[in-house]
Amino acid sequence: MERLHFPMMNTSRTPRLSVLLLATLFSSLVACGIREPDAGDGPPSNPLAASTPLVGGASDTDAGPTPDDPDASTPLDGGATSCGDGLKQTEEACDDGNTLAGDGCSATCALEPGWSCPSAGRPCLAARCGDQLIAGDEECEDGNTLSGDGCSNECRLESGYKCDTIGEPCVRTVCGDQVTEGTEQCDDGNNNLGDGCSPLCMREPRCTNGTCQAVCGDGVMLPGTTEECDDGNTRANDGCSPECKREEGFVCQSIEQAPPDRVELPIVYRDFRGYDLPASGNLPRGHVDFENANGAERGIVASLLGYDGKPVYAKTNVSSATTHGKVAFDQWYRDVYNINMTRVQTLSLMRQPNGSYRFEDTSFFPLDNAGWVAQNLERLRNGSDGVAHNFSFTSETRYWFEYKGIEVLEFFGDDDVWVFINGRLALDLGGVHGPESGSINLSQKAAELGLQRGGIYEVAVFQAERHTTGSSYRLTLNNFATRRTQCMRLCGNGVIDVGEQCDDGNNTSNDGCSATCLLEIR
Repeated sequence: MERLHFPMMNTSRTPRLSVLLLATLFSSLVACGIREPDAGDGPPSNPLAASTPLVGGASDTDAGPTPDDPDASTPLDGGATSCGDGLKQTEEACDDGNTLAGDGCSATCALEPGWSCPSAGRPCLAARCGDQLIAGDEECEDGNTLSGDGCSNECRLESGYKCDTIGEPCVRTVCGDQVTEGTEQCDDGNNNLGDGCSPLCMREPRCTNGTCQAVCGDGVMLPGTTEECDDGNTRANDGCSPECKREEGFVCQSIEQAPPDRVELPIVYRDFRGYDLPASGNLPRGHVDFENANGAERGIVASLLGYDGKPVYAKTNVSSATTHGKVAFDQWYRDVYNINMTRVQTLSLMRQPNGSYRFEDTSFFPLDNAGWVAQNLERLRNGSDGVAHNFSFTSETRYWFEYKGIEVLEFFGDDDVWVFINGRLALDLGGVHGPESGSINLSQKAAELGLQRGGIYEVAVFQAERHTTGSSYRLTLNNFATRRTQCMRLCGNGVIDVGEQCDDGNNTSNDGCSATCLLEIR
């Protein structure tokens, strides 16, 4: 329920009002001839008549009120000392209801540069974007009102930028440098998915056995969340606070988004040099598990993910046709200097007629112009189709879904593909082989995977391309969380709320107050 806030009477004025009434009454009595008897040359018998100003001014016998007088610093006409009461006096340029500086209205109720304070008792606003003064809910000021340069036409930071110096161009942030800046939600300095901070510097859900911790600013309202709102950022003054609480002057509602035509999943690629490449300079010989074997092989990985969310090698002390020990395998999905090169991208899944989302590429070569090839430390190789490509790489992607009991997930690839749900192996297409497919009917494997309806679970997909023939990859996923929060100002309710310059009780423009409650120049 939204609460309406009205200016409250300043009770600190009541004692002054009593003094004023008393002084006025006494003055009237004097005017009517009622006086104390003349005391002659001695001290007056009535101290009030001798030392108390009749209307708040100086008395005939005293230079001013004493320091002990409780009303000595409170002028009866509500002068400068009434600053901060939320009632704009004649001599005040503004009064936002406090005596804090830096919020548009100073401690002495003077208007601060770059601000506009249209309503007494309400927070002040930015006067305008582009004036090289950061005020209100502005996040940047690059001296113009153009979007696409890091600072939008509303003086909001644009994704991937930081704007540290007022009036200077914005610059791109560097995700992975362990410094959270600009629009980054986090930066843990690594390329790991599923550790709470993605390689794209976005917060990730933290889910255990179907229950997730709410992550403020991820734009997702999960079942059972304690968040009051989540609009996908941690900005203030947009309806949903940096703590995901509703802000005054806004109404927020949780809405079911229409399914998007496309979803983007972060994906981490690691490029390797094939084993057929000799050592060169500081580089060791190519990786022993790439370009060194052929044949399908199940059971390469254990049934549970490791403590760090990575596959656990299961062929220790067991013969393997396509792998060569734990040390070599542990390098597949971890950053290892001089062994692999990491590249973070996104994978686009398109919506299908049945509501699922699919990525499919029968010529899956995402690193042809990246990795060791881009460094001229590996050559492109001809595949079975006679076209040169960059082979020898792995990929890892993750997403979260709400289990409803109707999901069927499909996968297709060559070479290795492993799918883990809720940290447990759900599909094993391991080995060096041609295109193979597999599907998972979750209702049939719910008990095995520890799934319960309404729970939120992680899907982790690990893939590897290890031999120079072809490369195919397909993911079919569904049930992406689509609940989000939409916050809107309470424009049109006749009350000037936070962020509004006016509110004339309607949402009509060209009447002095626009449909978005901004003052119009007429």
